[in-house]
Parts: sequence; structure tokens; C-alpha cells
Amino acid sequence: MSSISKKCFQLNSQSAKNQMPVIGFGTYTISDKKIIFNVLDVALGAGYRLIDTAAVYHNEDYIREALKVLLPKYHLKREDLFITSKLAPKDHGDEKQVTAAVQRSLENLGVSYLDLYLIHWPGAGRIDAKSPENFKLRNLTWKALMKLHDNGNGPLKNIGVSNYTVKHLKEMLSDPTNIVPAVNQVEFHPYFQQSAEFHKVCKNSKIVLQAYSSMGGSAGNRSLINDKVINRIAEKYSINPAQVLLRWAIQRNYAIIPKSITAERIRTNIDIDIELDKSDIDDINNIKHVEKFAWEPETIA
Repeated sequence: MSSISKKCFQLNSQSAKNQMPVIGFGTYTISDKKIIFNVLDVALGAGYRLIDTAAVYHNEDYIREALKVLLPKYHLKREDLFITSKLAPKDHGDEKQVTAAVQRSLENLGVSYLDLYLIHWPGAGRIDAKSPENFKLRNLTWKALMKLHDNGNGPLKNIGVSNYTVKHLKEMLSDPTNIVPAVNQVEFHPYFQQSAEFHKVCKNSKIVLQAYSSMGGSAGNRSLINDKVINRIAEKYSINPAQVLLRWAIQRNYAIIPKSITAERIRTNIDIDIELDKSDIDDINNIKHVEKFAWEPETIA
């Protein structure tokens, strides 16, 4: 088992469960019951202990069914896993609406608590991106999540955000009654490295950054996996380009949640104990090409 699977980030929450594994298994776009079972079987066997899902992935109930069988198979308990889910944009709102959404995720996953629960998107469903209502609703949502967190005593052991920009973070941090999010899950890879200000804001507030799209876009877009710099470094260490990209993110102090439905890739994605030289990290940092693969949160008021 890879030693990276045992490494954790210390979260800023007061919860007793505030150690988050550096590497987790992402389940975005995996919404087939049989595939969910198969990939989680391989992932747990390979040493992954963080499972990342969301209400909008429509697979929480399949994860529940898989874990019923797989936890006993690998001699694991619920407490051995770190499970993350996320609030759908349509569920932004008051305490009643947010609590109902959280309850649905808990029931779907068959758990009494979530290790981490994120606001998936700074904008609310069915509202124009530029509407000031977005700020009001996400603020209401955060207040509701704080109650459900209850200093780590509630069903949400840690709470955080996803796709929050500098503007959204500063807004949230400017209210002294808000607790600081434990995690911000964002797009991050050599073609989209986030700004210096973004990293400064998160570092100063001890917000752990978790990367998605670490290996680029969907299966049809292989620009990042095929990048010459990434491939040269992969050849140097006798590893594959995906392993270079994942290791680079970790050495940039990001947690990662790689996703694959291929058994061999699931195993190699966690087999990244190799340390990249500083010169190689610098070469990747200095890649000039800019390309964003996912949605754009900057447009949300």
C-alpha cells in the first residue's frame, strides 16, 4: 500500500475528525450502480480512504449499497473512511431547506455523519449568475451549515466550500460570526494554477485546498496528459503523466481526488510516493499554456 494513502491534512475545524486524507477517490460522472461497486472495490483495496461525492452526482445511494458489502470485505468500519458530499445549487437557502438537503445525503449514503460537507457552487440554482441574491442565499446556507456542524458535534464534522473565488472567500471571511471553511475544493492543474492572491487568502485562513481536474478535462481532451513537459518528467521518473500531475499537486500543498473507472489507473493514481525534484516542480509551474476545463465561478455575483 502506498504511504501517501496514510498522509493527512490537519483541518482548521474543532472536530475530533479533522484529519483529511491527502488523496481521495473522486466519483464525479460515475452514476452506474455496478461501476460504482467495482471502482470502490478496487479503490478500497488499493488504500483509498476518502470518498468524494455530491448530491448532483446522483450516486450517493449506490455508494451506500457498495459500502455495505465492501467495508466488511476489507475489514473496515465507517470510522475508517472520510466521506465528503456537497450541497446542490438548487438547495441553497434557509435552515429548513439546507437541513433537508443534508438529511437526504445522510440517508442516501446510509451514514449518521459526514466527515466533510461542501457548498458545491457559490451560485444558487435558477438564479441569474449576476444577481445579488446569490450572496444572500449562500450566506444563509453557510449559517445553516454552521448549525449542523455545531463545533464538530453535529452530523457535519467539517464544513467547507467548492469553487469559491477570492471574492466569495473574502465576503465570507469578512463576517466575524462565520466560521472559516475547512476546505475549498477547486479546479487546479498546471494549465490553471489559481492566482497568488487566491493562495494567500486560503493560506492565511488555514483553508485546505483540494484539487479537482488534476489530470485535465474529460476523456476527449488530453491536452494536459499529452503535454511535452509533463511527459518528459514522467519519462525521467519512469512513471505515467497522470502520476506526475497528481504528485505535482501534492507538492504544491493540495489534496487530490483523482477519478478513474479503470482498475489499473485507480491503483497507479495512488502509487505516487516518488518526490519530484524542485527543478521539475518549477518547470511544471512555469508552463505558459492556460486552459480551464470546468465551469467558471468568477461570473457568480
